[in-house]
Amino acid sequence: MFYPLAIFIGMRYTRAKRQCRFISFISASAVLGVALGVTTLITVLAVMNGFEQELRHRILGMIAHLTVSERAGPLADWQGVAGKIAPYCAAAAPFVEEQGMLAHGTVVTGVTVRGVLPDLEPTVSTIGAKIRIGTMDNLAPGGFGILLGVDLARRLGVDPGDKVTLVTPQAMVTPLGVLPRLKRFTVVGIFQIGMYEYDSALALTHLNDVARLFRIAPGAVSGLRLALGNLYDAPSVSRRLGAEFPAYRIEDWTTSHANFFRAVHTEQSVMFIILSLIIAVAAFNIVAMLVMVVTDKEADIAILRTMGITPGAVMNIFIIQGALLGIIGALAGLIGGVTLALNISEVVESLENVFGAQLFSPDVYYITKLPSQLRVADVALISLTAFGLCLIATIYPAWRAARIQPAAALSRRA
Repeated sequence: MFYPLAIFIGMRYTRAKRQCRFISFISASAVLGVALGVTTLITVLAVMNGFEQELRHRILGMIAHLTVSERAGPLADWQGVAGKIAPYCAAAAPFVEEQGMLAHGTVVTGVTVRGVLPDLEPTVSTIGAKIRIGTMDNLAPGGFGILLGVDLARRLGVDPGDKVTLVTPQAMVTPLGVLPRLKRFTVVGIFQIGMYEYDSALALTHLNDVARLFRIAPGAVSGLRLALGNLYDAPSVSRRLGAEFPAYRIEDWTTSHANFFRAVHTEQSVMFIILSLIIAVAAFNIVAMLVMVVTDKEADIAILRTMGITPGAVMNIFIIQGALLGIIGALAGLIGGVTLALNISEVVESLENVFGAQLFSPDVYYITKLPSQLRVADVALISLTAFGLCLIATIYPAWRAARIQPAAALSRRA
């Protein structure tokens, strides 16, 4: 695309020692601006990816990769259903999920009650590792023990060993009239998922106890929670199961929390566009620098034109000069961004030690360290975007240089 002579002259102009100091300053500012923009964009997207991964891990720790349920009513014979779908998943566990109210003293709050089997539930969720006090084994059938989220326990003002009353929306007829069904449960543990949605409104108990309280037929459950070897296979496995077992309702994690993950991706896209403006501003510096170089080199361009060089070759000279600055800035920003993204936690910790402040206090935030996930695709896209903007910035100055008329330029210099 470029002539060898154009490449030689363009690189010669870039490193010319007699170049105006102000032009050199503008060039350095443009390179620094591109480098800072690329560094910032790589770091911010890596941190956003880290937060997305952390939230996805916590959400999937509670909702499982896939759920199988009847289209209407409870799922009967869950053992038989689990056997049929066993080839498609790594693990399966039944659950019963109902709505109710928990009361302790004068405090009453709405909760989601989930009945699980303590020996199977850890195979499809991370709840076992999130229990701060107690264990899953404390949920014995017929013992009516209950595990509460940390915020829910705090709101009710209960500790392990305390009694809480679970009130169901179902009613029963007694000699005193129609009364709601209720049962006393013993708090046997407290868990902390790290998401307020679950820590403030979820209670776990044994599947048999919930089924008995809510009058669910023996052997029937709300559904099955499935775990896959690779969570990103959930949509394809869901489609295969839907085609194989059309009588069941199959739902994967990408649809159950579609709005949340779509919002995260939208935020990433908007952030990419906003931070790309930093690189665009640096590209304007390249425009200003090249315009000044063209003005300064009018006589040289006129002489080259009289020697037979074409207008296209003149354009190539200044495109190469601006592209070289863009490559230097993009490479510097790439190295700085990757280094900062891979060590962001250590950098934040050092700043906290220097200023004596804590960015993520464990009393306020569940995430106490800044997560980071560097993706090669993001780094490549950012680097190519930076180089592309710098290349576009060279078009007008190069076009202006190609329009210089040798006679008029030399007469002005005379």
